[in-house]
Amino acid sequence: MRVACLTFWFYDYTIQMANELARHAEVLLLLPDYRSEEYVESIDPEVNVHIFGYSRYAGRPGPSGYPMLKEIVAAINDFGPDVVHFQVNNPMLCPLLPMLRKYPLVATFHDIEPHPGEDRLLDAGSLLYRLTLFVSRVMPDRIFVHGKALKENLVEKYRVPEQKVHVIPIGEHEVAPFVKFEQAGLEPDGPQVLFFGRIHHYKGLDCLIRAEPLISREVPGVRIVVAGTGEDFGRYREAVAGRDAFEVHNYRIPYEEGARLFQQASVVALPYLEASQSGVIPTAYGFKRPVVVTNVGGLPEAVDDGVTGYVVPPRDPESLARAIVALLKDPTACRRMGEQGYTKLKTDMAWSTISLTLLAVYNELVHAVDTEQKLPQTPVPKDVEERTSPGQTFNK
Repeated sequence: MRVACLTFWFYDYTIQMANELARHAEVLLLLPDYRSEEYVESIDPEVNVHIFGYSRYAGRPGPSGYPMLKEIVAAINDFGPDVVHFQVNNPMLCPLLPMLRKYPLVATFHDIEPHPGEDRLLDAGSLLYRLTLFVSRVMPDRIFVHGKALKENLVEKYRVPEQKVHVIPIGEHEVAPFVKFEQAGLEPDGPQVLFFGRIHHYKGLDCLIRAEPLISREVPGVRIVVAGTGEDFGRYREAVAGRDAFEVHNYRIPYEEGARLFQQASVVALPYLEASQSGVIPTAYGFKRPVVVTNVGGLPEAVDDGVTGYVVPPRDPESLARAIVALLKDPTACRRMGEQGYTKLKTDMAWSTISLTLLAVYNELVHAVDTEQKLPQTPVPKDVEERTSPGQTFNK
């Protein structure tokens, strides 16, 4: 089996996938030259790597990007894969996928539709994103998503055939780049809640801010750390002004600092209003920290409620506060759930487990293609052949 793994952005995720697949197959990993140097050292020596020129095109789908597309196609043709597996994350896929259609195509959707705030109908970027999602739904032979709820959405809302969609966990995405900076013996120096990652309306930071007085009343001295960047932070900064419980790091957090923040956290909160999945959950598990997540998208499927953390309703500050307080007031349960989250990460969510599903789907797809190619062609009846003039098309 020969597998080409292509991404324009999800470096860590695709590298981990390629590393594990390389234990069972020949793998070509295609990465863009933008920021790839940060990740090259984590690529298994058994993986064939091609870094293509992306940065000079700045991701613009158009004539200027055609040499890059030709480079990608040439590298894949030279490798001769049985399957091309790509991550849905860039508008350059729109012109690229038709160029690769001779190969069985497999897609991983990390988000199957725009998040609230990213779906402005008259915005050119939003329209291009929607086109990318559409092309990536239609062109592949098989699709992977990170949760049963997401599969149901694809099947019911977007009419993707059910047999085409498969579910896999998100895996240890963005765990290794943080954990390599783990400091021995570093622990929370008091009750601390961490909200980490991109900050946009759908992440529900407003809900955590409203929950804070309820948490502080039950757990005096609690610290709520908000770390990350995204949309304009002004309204959040105004909401937490003068509230001693909050500690804000409003910038892109380096991995080393992120490792410290996860280690110093007692619990990691994801009060999202909407979501497909989140790499914050496996990262929290990697540091043996329990999580409190909302029941949206694929989040609850990554959490064993009451075992590795708690699942609460979205837009409900009281329920969010109760779950966080329950963990902060019981350090023994907090540690136990963190340990159980780590175990889940290394079993159910491990790449060794995920790769079994990937390989099974690849093999089924390749077998289906081979069978289709070997099927005998139905002969054209003589009377039809005689009635069909040159230039006409006969559809069997």
